[in-house]
Amino acid sequence: MTRNFKRRIYCDNAATSFPKPPQVLQAMVHYAQNIGASAGRGAYAEARQSAEVIRTCRQRLNKLFNGENPDHFIFTLNCSDALNMVIHGLLKPGDHAICCAMDHNSILRPLNELTARGIISHTRVAAEAGTGLVDSAAICAAVTPRTRLIALGHGSNVTGTVQHIREIGRLARAAGVPLLVDAAQTAGHLPIDVQADGIDFLAFPGHKGLLGPLGTGVLYIRPGLEKQLITVREGGTGSVSDRDTQPEFMPDRFETGSHNAPGIAGLSEGVQWILDQGIEAVAAHQRALCEAFIAAVTAVRGLEYFGPQSSADRVGVFSVRITGMDPLELADELEQDFGILTRPGLHCAPAAHQTIGTDQSVSPGGMAGTTRLSFGAFNTLEQIQIVTAALTTIATRQASQPNAPDCHPVLAGRVV
Repeated sequence: MTRNFKRRIYCDNAATSFPKPPQVLQAMVHYAQNIGASAGRGAYAEARQSAEVIRTCRQRLNKLFNGENPDHFIFTLNCSDALNMVIHGLLKPGDHAICCAMDHNSILRPLNELTARGIISHTRVAAEAGTGLVDSAAICAAVTPRTRLIALGHGSNVTGTVQHIREIGRLARAAGVPLLVDAAQTAGHLPIDVQADGIDFLAFPGHKGLLGPLGTGVLYIRPGLEKQLITVREGGTGSVSDRDTQPEFMPDRFETGSHNAPGIAGLSEGVQWILDQGIEAVAAHQRALCEAFIAAVTAVRGLEYFGPQSSADRVGVFSVRITGMDPLELADELEQDFGILTRPGLHCAPAAHQTIGTDQSVSPGGMAGTTRLSFGAFNTLEQIQIVTAALTTIATRQASQPNAPDCHPVLAGRVV
């Protein structure tokens, strides 16, 4: 019987983080009530205050990611927008690009579109089915004389797999190929050092691990590479208005139109919250959540989860299946009977589901994919206990059904 739970446990942080630190909303309200102006569109105090809010956010991002210059953090609509700016702005006719099978559609679709038009070619490197990890040597082997870009998701939004970016960055730099990293699932969750990791372009959303509002994203461009990247949109910048051509200097070259200044104000406070906590402490909390989840579900009959079997090489994103249940059916039961919010389906990453063998539905006419649980900075160990107890209850009930398969818990096709 369905129960009306007042308690809601949010486990969809891979889509967007919730809740946010209180100061995020406070900063947005303060902007709306007390500043209101558009940066660069006036000489009055409020316009200058708006510019200062934006400048402060760049400085905080530069500190968090160890950038070389705050002006090389470009504000975008979201992470997908940032990725498209590089893919469409860097690749030219005849170029070759490399991606991997665990990548999100935000990388796969732009590359497929350019390939379908006959503009470029690209290689999709396979990933290991059990872990989702990509062999850095396989990426290196895919490089050709025409390779102009390696685009890679840092953390999988399906399995939580974290690729070995520093090693890949070292190989890419040695090959002279720019590396574009999609940090949608790792920015704000794990330490990222763009200089030490050999990252040329870093794309990330403001609304996930960085705890800012929806409608915010960022692209970091390594100094010097902005000269190789053409603009994909042009327009007003509030600067050099006497010219009808796009500015050459950063960040104006890639920021067209009025900023989402209220959103950036909120993002700035989310970044500051992480700086105050320390990214290592945030990562340690995430690791503890992963370890608690894994320890609780590993021995549950009929419960299958995918990706790395330990907290190493992963973030708190878990795709699960329970024998005999459709992903949507499981998600509905978790919400209706336990107040747990998840996301079922293919998660905009069809190649990742093909890699782990979940691209087909478990029943005729059912939903393909998995039920995804993803944890954030404000999830607690107590919540993980509630979540894993709910999964155990459902899996145990399913396993007791007549004609239930005599199976053991499986991790990405391997008995654990």
